[in-house]
Amino acid sequence: MDIRSAYAAQGYASTKPATAPKPEAGFQGAGGKIAQAAGTFSDTLQQGESIAQAAMTGNADSQALVQALAQTELAVEAAVSVRDKVVEAYQEILRMPV
Repeated sequence: MDIRSAYAAQGYASTKPATAPKPEAGFQGAGGKIAQAAGTFSDTLQQGESIAQAAMTGNADSQALVQALAQTELAVEAAVSVRDKVVEAYQEILRMPV
């Protein structure tokens, strides 16, 4: 191996971490945002389910149950709207001439 190529490889290795994306900088790719939205949706559904179970056993008041059900309904409606838009966009892409 040539000495110059060893220095080049060493220089590359030392600068590689500086060019790596930093997730804490606030930039997330589309996959990260979709995963975050899915996690939030799942958390909302689980919270609504746990409050409903607590209300059935008498450990939660009716106002908390109604509020949890409203949040769950809103989350499901939003997810259905997003799904409909994605399907509509996919169908529009399929209709494009090649």
